[in-house]
Amino acid sequence: MAGWGAYMLVWTFFYFAIRTKPQPHFVEILVTDTFIGFLITHTMRLFIRGFGLLYLSLQKQITAILLMSFVFAFINSTGVVAIQSLFDWDPEQIKKFSFLNMVMRQSFGASLFFLIWNLIYFTYHYIQKSRQQQLDKIRLESLVKELELKTIKAHINPHFIFNALNSIRALVDENPERARTAITELSNILRSSMQAEKLEMAPLERELSIVKDYLALEYIRFEDRLNIEYDIDEDTLDQPVPPMMLQTLVENAIKHGIGKQVNGGVIKIISDFKDDHHELIVQNTGRLNDAVNAEGFGITSTQNRLNLLFGKEAKFELNDVNGSMVEAKITMPVHRIL
Repeated sequence: MAGWGAYMLVWTFFYFAIRTKPQPHFVEILVTDTFIGFLITHTMRLFIRGFGLLYLSLQKQITAILLMSFVFAFINSTGVVAIQSLFDWDPEQIKKFSFLNMVMRQSFGASLFFLIWNLIYFTYHYIQKSRQQQLDKIRLESLVKELELKTIKAHINPHFIFNALNSIRALVDENPERARTAITELSNILRSSMQAEKLEMAPLERELSIVKDYLALEYIRFEDRLNIEYDIDEDTLDQPVPPMMLQTLVENAIKHGIGKQVNGGVIKIISDFKDDHHELIVQNTGRLNDAVNAEGFGITSTQNRLNLLFGKEAKFELNDVNGSMVEAKITMPVHRIL
């Protein structure tokens, strides 16, 4: 509204300041031009937002700006010329031109105006997006620091440490070699947990190694009640993932799934590429029910971290599979390894 109000004021000023002779229907033409322009630019804004043009790469945005400026200028000019012709407001000197000729002549001038309009609009949102990215980065850094305080209490909870130490103690006399290995595995997990707050992303191979140490310790406790399966595409091992996220999903699969099954069950970890995205899946025997709250499954923290890192390009889903398995699935954009 401010832009088109200024448009009317500028044309009115030039008309009264530098005109050489009166122009019939000047006010009617100017009001019509402004009103149609207001409708067309608003429609153009809806088009930009509807097709997500603000999220394209810079090169594609420039192409979109140029094309839209001419197309919508042509639509605008068609409307203006049609109304001028309908009410016979056309100046005498241009009545000799055909309708299409008049539209094309006016379109070239209007396209420059629409180009400036789009440049202002896209520049404004580019600055806004940059500011939002900076805020997201600050929020992510804050969240990563918060993980430092929560790692031992939430991710590597005292119950797990207590159970792991009891299992190791039972092995000291029975299987000293396995006890030493278990101590190393526990040490690796604790060390990785402490380092998580320093990283935004870590290779999947590193995170998978931590999970294997964790599951090896849990196997001491569950023995044959715990079956572990891996379906890992080796090409995904270099893909960066949020640190300790896979660990959180596996811990919850043990706590809310295997730990509640009298006969135990299966933990299956899947990593694969699908539709240009990296899918990281943890499946466990059990059923998803109302007794399990969102916090227990780490849904809130997992979804928040994904939103901060990838925006709408990533998502987290928790579903029942075949009535006997629970599936936690993270979908992230693929990171191209150069």
